[in-house]
Parts: sequence; structure tokens; C-alpha cells
Amino acid sequence: MPVLIKPESFDPASLQKAHEASMSAGDFGATASFTGTMRNFNEGDDVTGMMLEHYPGMTEKELEAVISDARSKWDIQDALIVHRVGDISPGEPIVLTVVWSAHRAAAFDACRFLMEALKSRAPFWKKETLKDGSHRWVEKNTPGYS
Repeated sequence: MPVLIKPESFDPASLQKAHEASMSAGDFGATASFTGTMRNFNEGDDVTGMMLEHYPGMTEKELEAVISDARSKWDIQDALIVHRVGDISPGEPIVLTVVWSAHRAAAFDACRFLMEALKSRAPFWKKETLKDGSHRWVEKNTPGYS
């Protein structure tokens, strides 16, 4: 279950805990996680909702490749990516990345890598609904940092 695409809202803590329950006690010494939620603003405008589309099959394959790349760069025990699709409201979680490793440095670095890589590589498309009822496609991701 390293990659999940969810058409409904999810509880990040519950998914992380459930995944940890499938691991053996003592397999990891560090856990790093990131949860991204929908903002009610973007590019100076009030946003009331978003439709997040993906390319089924291709999206999961690319997210699995992102995890594989993280495994080749850092010594990690396991990783999890959960991503929402469909209609999303402000405040709802959109993405969860979690990494388990023996030590914190690998967990932090790999977790950040997962998030930054999926933002640039995974085939997702966002269509926002603005406060005035109009719609627009999001043309670029918010920048991460190097």
C-alpha cells in the first residue's frame, strides 16, 4: 500500500497509523510526514473549492517511481503517498507523504523529496472554483525550495 489515490476525504493520522501497524516493531527509529491541505486562497483570489483530476494508472505508476527514487537515494524502511482526487473543499487534506527510516535525517530528506517530486512529476490537474463562481485551471504549482 505505498501509493493510494482517494476520491474521498481521508484522515492522515489514521492512514499513517494503519500503515505502521503492518510493519514489524523496531523496524524504524524515525518517521517523517507531511500533510498538504487545500487553501481557501490562491494567486490573490478567494477559492471555494477545487476539482483534482488524474490519469488513472499512470499517476499511481509515477508515484511508485517517486518512492523508488527515494529508496535509491536514502536508506528508508518504507514510504507512503496518499493523494486526493475529485471535489475538494478548503481545509481538507489533499496529500500525505510519510517516510520511515532508522534515522531522522533520511526520514526528513526523503519525505521532502517525495512531496517535491510528486508536485512536478505526477499527472494531476487542478481546477479551482473562485468565490465569484468562476473556474480556472491552476497552471503552476506553488514553488518548493531547493
